[in-house]
Amino acid sequence: MEQILGYLGLGLMLGLSGIGSAYGTTIAANAAEGGLKKNKDKSSAYMILSALPATQGLYGFVAFLMMKGLMETNPVLLFGLGIGMGIVFLLSAIRQGQTAANGIAGIAAGHDVMTNTMIYCALPEFYAILALVAGLMA
Repeated sequence: MEQILGYLGLGLMLGLSGIGSAYGTTIAANAAEGGLKKNKDKSSAYMILSALPATQGLYGFVAFLMMKGLMETNPVLLFGLGIGMGIVFLLSAIRQGQTAANGIAGIAAGHDVMTNTMIYCALPEFYAILALVAGLMA
């Protein structure tokens, strides 16, 4: 039974982070597609901002690789960490995608908000990094 919980934790960690990144990047990419219709010259800024939510999926993958060794020693801990980290990765990626989408809309409208948007996007990213570090320290 404990091993099943461990595998479930690993799956949630990896799966939720990937789902969050898929949603987050899609939210931002949809805004980028609209932005291209208004201002094609800023496509590189749109791409950069659209890619930011993908990092949470990478964090989930790194955590999966680093923590699968807990299966042998403490699968119940792995279950708890998987749920906690997976939810943080999921939500931070979605919210980061929404933040990036708003920045993309501002850039498309002609405002110089790239730097500010990068800073705002770093805020939900920070919590994903904290979750990763806390999980790896466990």
